[in-house]
Amino acid sequence: MQKIMPMIRTVLAAALTCALAACVTLHVTSSVNTSAVSAVQCHTVAWAGSFSGNTPLYSTIANPVNESFLRTAIAAQLNSKGARMVTSGADCLIGYGIGSRNMVDGPYPYWGWGWGPRWGWGPGWGWGPGPYGAYYYQEGIIAVDLYDAHSRQALWHAYVHQDLYGLTGQKAEQHIDAAVSAIFTKYPG
Repeated sequence: MQKIMPMIRTVLAAALTCALAACVTLHVTSSVNTSAVSAVQCHTVAWAGSFSGNTPLYSTIANPVNESFLRTAIAAQLNSKGARMVTSGADCLIGYGIGSRNMVDGPYPYWGWGWGPRWGWGPGWGWGPGPYGAYYYQEGIIAVDLYDAHSRQALWHAYVHQDLYGLTGQKAEQHIDAAVSAIFTKYPG
């Protein structure tokens, strides 16, 4: 038993370290219309709309399965905040966005050897993509918006960078749930 306890502690410590390393903190950007939020009570909420099939974005950004995951996650968070989903006569409307865009990072200053028209060969520096080129990446975003249903005035907007590229099924659902949970830590209600 004395030999087993240190081994169990080591295994538990390793498992805890792995679990903590797997947890990624998502940075939420949020803005609140404080004067409008203080005047509205969002006891009931309805959807502001949904993605429609007649837009070119529908096939590239608005995956209907991921939209369903997103709506389910938002509804669960609203329910946990005490807001009840209704189909009409809501106090507030909830909107959302999910998608990605291609990004280019750069230019950066760089230093190196090369040919310059004034001095010939030698050291130099400059701005630009540098010897390795620009950095291209895909940025995923999930956003949630809250509106006053009567005035249609925006109350709250929050988003998080969450890449869903190549994810389907349960993995996509887990990433969406994590993003929505992080977003609702900034919910003004």
